[in-house]
Amino acid sequence: DWGLNQFTTHYQDATITKEDIFYYTYAVLHNPDYRKKYELNLKREFPRLPFYDDFFKWVAWGKKLMDLHINYETVSPFELQVIDNTHLVKDKNYKLKVKLKADKVNNIIAIDEHTYIHGIPESAWLYKLGNRSALEWVLDQYKEKKYTDKTIAEKFNTYRFANYKNHVIDLLKRVCTVSVETIKIIDEMNQ
Repeated sequence: DWGLNQFTTHYQDATITKEDIFYYTYAVLHNPDYRKKYELNLKREFPRLPFYDDFFKWVAWGKKLMDLHINYETVSPFELQVIDNTHLVKDKNYKLKVKLKADKVNNIIAIDEHTYIHGIPESAWLYKLGNRSALEWVLDQYKEKKYTDKTIAEKFNTYRFANYKNHVIDLLKRVCTVSVETIKIIDEMNQ
């Protein structure tokens, strides 16, 4: 209630809702200028929100960003070229070596030794979750892990990337869309 009062008083608009402030905050926290200016403060205390001009423009950006980020699994997949040469492997018992590596210079993702995704836009690498791009975060989450504890390795380590390969490729295409669209919105903030 205190925060709502601060916003309605500053903007002289009684129609502002708590939900509007939530979206406004989400947009502000994605603003690179804000993050840079308050970098040290954001590491040690709760964020303090500036009153930017055109409150409802920030609310609209926050709504768009939140919709993208919450509904990432249902956005349209980005048109990327998937080159899959696994059909060339003659030995049916051959286990493909999983790579899940990003090559930002050439805008390629290596899924395994025979499958590559090409055509990733440079802006897709710019949307970060912490210190790495959202695409790299997905790659890291789907890597197979080797456990030193024998009990865990034998009884609980049932994850095999091969079972999720197509899902991961689809997810990467969708996260690419989310990343590109997020950067477009962030670029609008900086104009």
